[in-house]
Amino acid sequence: MRKWIITGTVLATGAALGVVAFLYSGMYDIGADVPHWSSTMSIVEVLRDRSILRRSRDVQVPDLSNPQLILKGAGQYAAMCVNCHLAPGMSSSEIRPGLYPQPPELSKKPIDPKIAFWVTKHGIKMSGMPAWGRGHDDATLWSIVAFLNKLPGMTPEQYKDIASKAPPDEEMEGMGQEKATPHQSRGHEKQAKPAAAPMANMPGMR
Repeated sequence: MRKWIITGTVLATGAALGVVAFLYSGMYDIGADVPHWSSTMSIVEVLRDRSILRRSRDVQVPDLSNPQLILKGAGQYAAMCVNCHLAPGMSSSEIRPGLYPQPPELSKKPIDPKIAFWVTKHGIKMSGMPAWGRGHDDATLWSIVAFLNKLPGMTPEQYKDIASKAPPDEEMEGMGQEKATPHQSRGHEKQAKPAAAPMANMPGMR
């Protein structure tokens, strides 16, 4: 028994030293233009999905059917999300080709409101998805979720119409964004340079 314990300890120590040596060697290419190994991506996806599901399961979803809430969310989406997650009628953007992993196109598949809210508020490490809750209150984040509920199936014309009617985004202006007319700041025809980061690949959004 003692022999097996010693052997196991030696093997575990050797494996740990090998991992440390690999990490410090710099051999792993961290560039966003080189995909993860399939095994690395599988581990990351399981970790991400289980973490989000665990933390979002107790989120209390408010009434998301209020038209004014949806309208506000359309404006927030156009200001914060569209450059990465696109909109009906958009096939790409200036920033999207360089993002890895590719963020989901949120107009093509519904998302669980609990998951959408948690990810929007807290972000996802090492994905480019920011924690918007650091600068926006829950009511604003829920407006985005309310809009996301309506986004799948929306035509390009419907998206342009609701984005152009959305109220001015005082919160984004307060973060240093130049003032513009509601149509200019909302429509994706004139995309702002400070692009929002992706809502990374959420569970069920590959």
